[in-house]
Amino acid sequence: MKATSMRARLRAEMTEEIKTTARRHLATEGANLSLRAVARDLGMVSSAIYRYFPSRDDLLTALILDAYTALGGSVAAAEGAVDRADLAGRFLAICHAVRDWALANPHEYALIYGSPVPGYVAPTDTVPAATRAVTVLGGVIEDASAAGLLRDDEALPPDAAQDVARVGALIAPHAPLGPLSRALGSWLHLFGFVSFEIFGQLKNAVDVPGPLFAQQMRAQAVYIGLPTA
Repeated sequence: MKATSMRARLRAEMTEEIKTTARRHLATEGANLSLRAVARDLGMVSSAIYRYFPSRDDLLTALILDAYTALGGSVAAAEGAVDRADLAGRFLAICHAVRDWALANPHEYALIYGSPVPGYVAPTDTVPAATRAVTVLGGVIEDASAAGLLRDDEALPPDAAQDVARVGALIAPHAPLGPLSRALGSWLHLFGFVSFEIFGQLKNAVDVPGPLFAQQMRAQAVYIGLPTA
């Protein structure tokens, strides 16, 4: 029993070491990971690494899951620290948590929100981790809707309504479609800003992104209909 436990612990430690090394490769190679190169950095024969990750795609999937989990955890912790009645504050905490995590982990952000990796198709088991952060946003929208704070004064085109309803069923099933559509638009606005900043598209245009980001996200809270001070 002890031997089995020891083997499991050593395997878990080596798995984490492989992923840590692979993350360093993301900084120089992007998602163009080579299992052989990772093994070489670890002083392993190339065949040994396949006992932990049978293919490059398996390693990519592990890194993607870790990145989504870390981002979702940061968002949930930040939003959870705000008073439940402060709906705009909760929304802004989510926005700032996304940006803070992206700035601290630019290569992991690029892995999950940058260009698709040629030939890689993410398995369906990445979906729960990928949707954790937006589900936190859904909780804010649900609470605002339950409090009667969101106006539902717009009719969406049928195709748009269908798409919004499908997403809403996952993150905010009781919210009306109009406010939910605005919330999803704000989510896209958030990641558009963060992606522009992470990928250098704000250079020579915005010298200090932080204040503009804060102003833009507060404007999005107003757009959704969340009460702001």
